[in-house]
Amino acid sequence: MFVRTESFKEFLKFYPIVSGLVLINLLLWLFISVFQFNFALDLLRAGVGNNYLVSQGEYWRLVTPIFFHGGFSHALFNSFSLVLFGPALEQMLGKVKFITVYLIAGIAGNMGTYIVAPDAFYQHLGASGAIFGIFGVYLFMVLFRKHLIGSANSQIITIIFVLGLFMTFARPNINVLAHVFGLIGGFALAPPLLKNARPFSVWQNRAKHENISRSSAGFDPNRWKKRSSKGKGYGKYIIWGVIIFLVALALVNNFL
Repeated sequence: MFVRTESFKEFLKFYPIVSGLVLINLLLWLFISVFQFNFALDLLRAGVGNNYLVSQGEYWRLVTPIFFHGGFSHALFNSFSLVLFGPALEQMLGKVKFITVYLIAGIAGNMGTYIVAPDAFYQHLGASGAIFGIFGVYLFMVLFRKHLIGSANSQIITIIFVLGLFMTFARPNINVLAHVFGLIGGFALAPPLLKNARPFSVWQNRAKHENISRSSAGFDPNRWKKRSSKGKGYGKYIIWGVIIFLVALALVNNFL
């Protein structure tokens, strides 16, 4: 469930919402922190979280901070968490429900920050509240929908949840309220969203897309074998290439 066995091409095809969110996170980090494009810096100034400005009517700042990050490690960690824990939930919920829980949990995190300190002028940003919303849905499964998640995966989620809470309160400069309220938001949304959900299976994705291909291009019994062998060897090299490129950019940016 949380071990990725798909090729790079399969991942993009099976999980378009997760792929799109990761792309947005990394592109915005590149444009803002590395290339420092004027339009990107303007976006950051206009969209970073600021409770005082929200109280002045800039309500979009409850949403936009979800897509900005305070550096390479911040963007990479949240994107990596999405890649690990997002795909299974995207398949189980479907695209619309998945993006709904992601955005609403992120907004809930920013709302919690605002409610507690509506006049605070400090800035906050990051997708952590939305990520904790994903954990909130999984936590609901562990407690009340055990048929949707196996015992081994339940243990993984429990351990990650405990570690996540520990790091939330132990590390400095963490928006604790965003994490907590994001978690609550995901947990609260879980009952209706999981109503017709089925357990995750990567084979369902492969069968679904194979059936679509067969219906549109005619039946070929060796089609899947050809595709698997064709894309199998390159996905990991592309992923590692992107990671190395981003790390190199971050290092260069730190020394400039």
